[in-house]
Amino acid sequence: MFDYNVTTNKNIVEAIESIETSLKDEKFSVLWMFDIKQKLQEKGLEFEKEFKVLEVCNPKEAQRVLMENEMAGYFLPCKIVVYDHEGKTKIGMPRPTALISLLNDERLKAFTKDIEDRLIKCIDNCI
Repeated sequence: MFDYNVTTNKNIVEAIESIETSLKDEKFSVLWMFDIKQKLQEKGLEFEKEFKVLEVCNPKEAQRVLMENEMAGYFLPCKIVVYDHEGKTKIGMPRPTALISLLNDERLKAFTKDIEDRLIKCIDNCI
């Protein structure tokens, strides 16, 4: 499976605040947030759904993965999306294990699984 998704009763702002708090427990932080709705509207395009992309990183883990295989940098930083889906807030991410499998690097599999499990825990804490 490429992705991991959950639904929460929190609104978008509450969900993002909850994710930021949960990520800190795992030494991750939000580097920046891309507001797709705002950007598309700035370009004169209609898009009414809230859709935020959080670029998240744990610097020590990023260093570790890059020292193992620089090609892993193509997948950094990790992304968590928060968006409105039919009136409910969805939180999801592409699974790091799915992305890293494209490199066919056995050394990174267990390491990436640990990162994925920790990010899933952060998302689950936000439900």
